[in-house]
Amino acid sequence: MILSSTNTLENKKIVAYKGIVTGESLIGSNVYKDLFSGVRDVVGGRTSKYEEEIQKAREVALTSMKEKAQSLDANAIIGLKISYDNLGGTMGNTILVTAYGTAVKCE
Repeated sequence: MILSSTNTLENKKIVAYKGIVTGESLIGSNVYKDLFSGVRDVVGGRTSKYEEEIQKAREVALTSMKEKAQSLDANAIIGLKISYDNLGGTMGNTILVTAYGTAVKCE
């Protein structure tokens, strides 16, 4: 499955547009991660646990989107975008990762 943020594919001819496909993933952070992250932010450094969780969520969203494209008989997704939204919450933050693009069939 070819993934591209552009609206065309170099050296490929798009023969059919199959429609918009999306993939979503939610990650919730607990109080301990929030506290640890706050400490790391104050003293400097990277909050690698958050980075790992966001990477996992992005992969889940991309995999879901690719599966939907494959079910439409597409072999590429163009115009790919990934968004991250903080949904908030009473017990910490919940982050929604959304991947979306246009599923296409190319030669």
